[in-house]
Amino acid sequence: MSSNTFTDGGYPMSHPEDLRLEIKRALIEVLMLEDLTPEDIEDDAPLFNEGLGLDSIDALDLGLALEERYGVKGSDDAADNKERFGSIRNLAAFVAEHRTK
Repeated sequence: MSSNTFTDGGYPMSHPEDLRLEIKRALIEVLMLEDLTPEDIEDDAPLFNEGLGLDSIDALDLGLALEERYGVKGSDDAADNKERFGSIRNLAAFVAEHRTK
């Protein structure tokens, strides 16, 4: 059984668990968080402030990586971005819904 399904546009879409793992790996790679493993990052833990402690520059770098990898684009609305980048689970749901790659 394949771990991929396809969106209406024909792009492969991973199962939610696989997509969350991919995003965790991308986060670690892009932000050079070499002291973390994907298992260290909880799906629902906050990514900013009290969570992983990411900042706005980290959000920009991660957003650019997600755009390159999945074709998703962030919003100009700060509240939307705060929700989308709130946790790995939120990011994965956003990517799953809006990906073009």
